[in-house]
Amino acid sequence: MNFATKLYTAKLSNAAGSEHIPREHPLMCLALIALLAAPLTQKTVWAQVQAVQPSQPSQTTAYHYVVPLTLALEAATEAVRVCAQHGYLVSAAVVDMDGVPQVALRGDGATIHTRESSFDKAYTVVTLGPIFDFDTSGKFFDLMKSSPFAPRLSTMTNVMALPGAVALKSKNAIVGALGVGGAPGGDKDEVCAQAGVAKIADRLPN
Repeated sequence: MNFATKLYTAKLSNAAGSEHIPREHPLMCLALIALLAAPLTQKTVWAQVQAVQPSQPSQTTAYHYVVPLTLALEAATEAVRVCAQHGYLVSAAVVDMDGVPQVALRGDGATIHTRESSFDKAYTVVTLGPIFDFDTSGKFFDLMKSSPFAPRLSTMTNVMALPGAVALKSKNAIVGALGVGGAPGGDKDEVCAQAGVAKIADRLPN
């Protein structure tokens, strides 16, 4: 057992002893775990977690559905189109329920930064939304103001606490998300994302 493995095992033992933390506060628990793991590199922690935890189809449900590429592309295209009508030069991204990118569209004139922001917003909704019960990144943005633990989550890789992403849902589960970046304000990005989701919502399994 190398030094990194011993250290990580010790961290897990310490975390296990923290059972006094109320389980009704998942933000507190997740923030504590993140802090305990901080001294290790991201790759080391991820390798250790993979070794002890089996992969699961989703974080909160056994239901797994992949939005067809044609629908994902249609939703992203509609979001870019609606924003362009208002003079907003944006990019749009669709990720599946595992956080994997399906579609990335850069609208005419959109800056390079919008590629990252559109993906990060969608990734945030897909990965944290099912756990903390929000279906738009705007709601996560609001959570940042009301919870003392939420700001710690926003420092994780690819997590962005700004409005602009909306969940794609099937059978009451979040099965993807559409993120938009580039409008002068995340609230305007989110309106365009809502339009994109609405374009295909009735063709997703109910």
